[in-house]
Amino acid sequence: MKIFISIASYQDALLETTIKSAYEKSDMPENLIFGICDQSSIPLDIESIKFNNQMKYEHIDPLESEGPCWARSRIQEKFEDEEYYLQIDSHMQFDQSWDSYLIKYIEEIRSVDSEMHQLPIITCYPRSFDVVSIETKKFELNKSDCNTHTIAYREDAMFIKESFCRQIGSIATKEISHGYLIAAGFLFSTKEFVKQIPYDSDFYFYGEEISIMLRAFTRGFGIFHLPAIPIFHLYTETTDIKRKLHWDEDEDSKRETKWHQREEISIKKLSDIINNKIEGIFGLGNKRTMKDYEYLSGVDLINKKVIEKDKAFTGNFVSSLPWDKELF
Repeated sequence: MKIFISIASYQDALLETTIKSAYEKSDMPENLIFGICDQSSIPLDIESIKFNNQMKYEHIDPLESEGPCWARSRIQEKFEDEEYYLQIDSHMQFDQSWDSYLIKYIEEIRSVDSEMHQLPIITCYPRSFDVVSIETKKFELNKSDCNTHTIAYREDAMFIKESFCRQIGSIATKEISHGYLIAAGFLFSTKEFVKQIPYDSDFYFYGEEISIMLRAFTRGFGIFHLPAIPIFHLYTETTDIKRKLHWDEDEDSKRETKWHQREEISIKKLSDIINNKIEGIFGLGNKRTMKDYEYLSGVDLINKKVIEKDKAFTGNFVSSLPWDKELF
């Protein structure tokens, strides 16, 4: 049962530690396939990594990069029908047996005989880790919070760029919870996700998560949240380790197409998806409607209105629903 791990990295000094952590903390490391798009000034020394035969590695000059969704789209081209798909950021650390943990839960969800449970997406904003020493590669995982973390809309950042809204973590009231938003930096699903919801390289940054979520939701996928996710994220505001982002002023000045031009295309495409103006695989599906989404989330994305604040800004409603029952 192989896991394809998608890692889009941009000028990230922690990319190699992320890859090695996933491998070393896995119960079944021989089943891991790494798809990596490394947009950096200095490529990894692949030959020095003992499991490089399990890595599909591409190095790209950062000036040639077209953004995170473009990179994730390129990675998915390397996917070869592995049973599971894990998408993460390039600054992560893993707890022991992370793969067994996630597979156990996803198969428990898939044991329910309904379409949404057969097409599960497990996601959240992971817990953090701290860098104790970058020289010795010593990290401390912040394991104290074992709650189930859902994702909600952020009340102070609704429709800040046309249809785009910011997201924030919220706490669920049950072990397994339904959800209505995804985090692109931690997403675990089956091969059906890659087949039915491939990344659209037209997207840049804003709009990535909402567009992926709506395309999946309207195709019948179920979004789920779990307790104590065994993968940890380095949040930039908590560390002295800094890295360039794709919109770095110096690098972007050397590109023909600027980041803000890509962002404008991304924001427009998100609005077109919401208003069902895009046909085919990059548009909405026909299994569920935007009205169904409004019922679950409390947000009318078409008319840019919050209908029910408690649904929109907390995990109370989705986590009150029995996770092992169909929603519609």
